[in-house]
Amino acid sequence: MKNVKKEHLPEKKCATCGRPFVWRKKWARVWESVKYCSQRCSKEKQNAP
Repeated sequence: MKNVKKEHLPEKKCATCGRPFVWRKKWARVWESVKYCSQRCSKEKQNAP
């Protein structure tokens, strides 16, 4: 994914807050399993009843 503009990157919606987030290089190998836009959203989902 070298030299790809931001508007052409894959996008998902966060499972907690619902905001869209785009692909990041550090998620290249695990993109299919990424559900949350941040660590904060991940922790909030785990703490919810």
